[in-house]
Formats: sequence, structure tokens, C-alpha cells
Amino acid sequence: MQELSVRHLLGIKDITAEDIQLIFETADNFKDVLNRPIKKVPSLRDITIANVFFENSTRTRLSFELAEKRLSADVINFSSSSSSVKKGETLLDTVNNILAMKVDMIVMRHSSPGAPHFLSRHIDANIVNAGDGTHEHPTQALLDSFSIREKLGDVAGKKVVIIGDILHSRVALSNIFALQKLGAEVMVCGPVTLLPKYIRELGVKVEFDVRKALAWCDVANVLRIQLERQQMKYFPSLREYTLYYGIDKKMLESLDKEIVLMHPGPINRGVELSSDAADSHHSIILNQVENGVAIRMAVLYLLASKK
Repeated sequence: MQELSVRHLLGIKDITAEDIQLIFETADNFKDVLNRPIKKVPSLRDITIANVFFENSTRTRLSFELAEKRLSADVINFSSSSSSVKKGETLLDTVNNILAMKVDMIVMRHSSPGAPHFLSRHIDANIVNAGDGTHEHPTQALLDSFSIREKLGDVAGKKVVIIGDILHSRVALSNIFALQKLGAEVMVCGPVTLLPKYIRELGVKVEFDVRKALAWCDVANVLRIQLERQQMKYFPSLREYTLYYGIDKKMLESLDKEIVLMHPGPINRGVELSSDAADSHHSIILNQVENGVAIRMAVLYLLASKK
């Protein structure tokens, strides 16, 4: 059996294009499983996985939990809001206490960039990064690229624009790395205040006019404005942002070609996307959600074999 080149999935930056293709091929098989009447396989029957979330999450946590249960793993859920972290316990102490319960794998979300990398140097369990601060969110980027491959046949040669709050987004960075490794052309588009200063050094195109960006691309991946991570005002108002960067169905239909519309969720309807755009035939947003379970099953299964 082919193997991943890594013991942990900490970020897309750390894996190879071959790793990504292996994850996709494994996810194809799991997608077939998910479409069967009995959606469970015994692949991880002897593995215990802890979902350790120090930041709020609905979709990612549910998606991982479902993936784990579909693989027949034993699952422990930990959320910091109801734990001893509130009493001042350190990250390493928290995780070591969980590992003392004989946990094999940890799926972790943390508000500090680099937290999963720090843990990987100190503990023996496999770690999956479910988002670290504004740094990376590797499984989201994998499911996004997987969804493009499913819809358009291949990622190589496609033009993908990422629109919105690039500065505060961990999805954007992981997506840029994944798309480039798979041979896509990448553009970012948003207000100048929401683009990182050194973004061009990642080898992406930069565009400030959303209509030009849509006319250029095959796929538009639209991000939400992350108000909870913004310590200051980056634009006058949400209304103004929508005026210049909001996408609606009329705008999509004025293009002289069909483009694919994506969103990692949760959508702020009426801000970055209108409801008629989000629910239009251009959108593969619900496919992304479905593919998330298959991709996460693939990642967990492949990492478990590295034990």
C-alpha cells in the first residue's frame, strides 16, 4: 500500500503533491462507501481519536466526528470551554492527560498559529490540524481541491480565485499551497486592507476588482469576513463591503462563461454572497460539505497506518 510521507497532517505546506493525490484516491473509495446503505467500515476499529477543540467549530468538528464513526474508531470529544483550560492548565498538560487515556490520534483546533506543530514535537500520537489561528486549515483545502477535481475533472491548469478576507483566513493559505501543488493558477481578490502585505511572494496574482477576478477564473472560492478575528476596522461597513465585493446571481450570469462557486462556510448570506448565488447551479457548496467527510476519512485512515 502507498503511504503518506508524513506522520501528522499539520499543514499543506508540509506534504507533497503525491500525498495529496493519495488522499484523493483514498477519498474516492470512501465516497463510494458513504453512498452505500451501510455507511460504516471497520478500518479504524482499534483506534481511539480525540477531537480537541480550543476554538468554536460546528461543521469541521461534526465532519471529523462523522468520519471517525464511519471508520469505526472510538471517539472522545474535548472542548476547552468546559475544561480545566479555564483553570489555567497548559496545552501540553491538557493533551498529556488525554493521551494518558491511551488515545492514538488527536484532531486539534487552536487559536494559536503553530500549536499543532508544537505538540507534534512533544507527543507520540498522530496529529491532524483542524485549523490553527490564521495559519492553516489543511483538510478544508484538501476537500476544496477534491471538489474542484470532482466537478471539473482535474485541478491542473484551472484558474482559481480566492475572494474576501485573505488576511485573517487560514483556509486561504492552505488553499493557495494545495492548488499550486496540484498545478492550478491562483489569484486573490479583496480590499487592499484584507490582503497580507507579502501575498505576492506566494506566487499568486492579485486583483482588487471582483468583476475582473470573476471574468478571469474557472472557480471562485469566496471567504467570509472574519469579524471575530479583526481587532480593528479594515473597511467602513459591511454594507460597503457588499457593494464592492458581494457576489450575486446577476453578476454570475453576466459572465460570458460558466464558473464554479465555492465557499468553506459558514456563509454570511447577503454579505459576501447573496442567497440566489449561494443556491444557484454555479454553487458546489453542499458538495464540499459531503466531500469533507470522505477527505477526513481518508486522512485519518492513512495516518493511522503510520503508527
